[in-house]
Amino acid sequence: MPLTPDRSILKGQQLFAGLADEELDDVLRHARTRRLPKDMRVFSQGDPAATCHVLIDGRIKLTQSTPDGGQVVLRFIGPGDMYGTVAALIGIPMPADATAVVDSVEVYWSLEAMHALMQRYPRVALNSNAITGGRLIDLQTRIRELASERVERRIAHALLRLVRQAGRRVDEGVEIDFPITRQDLASMTGSTLHTVSRTLSAWEERGIVEGSRRHIVVRAPHRLVAIAEDLPEADAP
Repeated sequence: MPLTPDRSILKGQQLFAGLADEELDDVLRHARTRRLPKDMRVFSQGDPAATCHVLIDGRIKLTQSTPDGGQVVLRFIGPGDMYGTVAALIGIPMPADATAVVDSVEVYWSLEAMHALMQRYPRVALNSNAITGGRLIDLQTRIRELASERVERRIAHALLRLVRQAGRRVDEGVEIDFPITRQDLASMTGSTLHTVSRTLSAWEERGIVEGSRRHIVVRAPHRLVAIAEDLPEADAP
């Protein structure tokens, strides 16, 4: 993707929905665009939150270190998602590491520039609130799953979220279009690598998924929905 700033890279981005072309041009004049090579650390947990980011292309993984030295995968950021912005706007350090999973492209603004844009274009502030609200609902859903669902259902829900966020139709089914490890899934679902590997192997034998250590294709999404919702597979939508 070319790095020459152009309003087309912001069109369709939720943060800037509702802005006219000339307003998008003004937003871009205050931004910087850069490539993020695979495995690049965009920012680290505990860094001062001084920039606001929107991913244009690629995939970013947000991970948080725990006091016992473990690591939790919070979410994967896809094209059109903002990240690091909430921490910057409320004045707290970055709560997670952000790492490029594949070669990516982002647009980012200094905190001062984003504050000025939100004052000039209240629609940007409203969109930011809506995005933050959506993240909160997603977090509440994940907490409920961790507290009340057996591990097989949690893994199914996690895969379905990834399919919605990054699913790509292929001959075999729906491919999650970026590398994801079984350890990532374990971290996302409060499980262990052994349990995730055993579960995915069982689903592979049943023809529900197909994959390798860093690649997953959901072959039968309706059957995965049945597992996630604790339905008989014949009743899956």
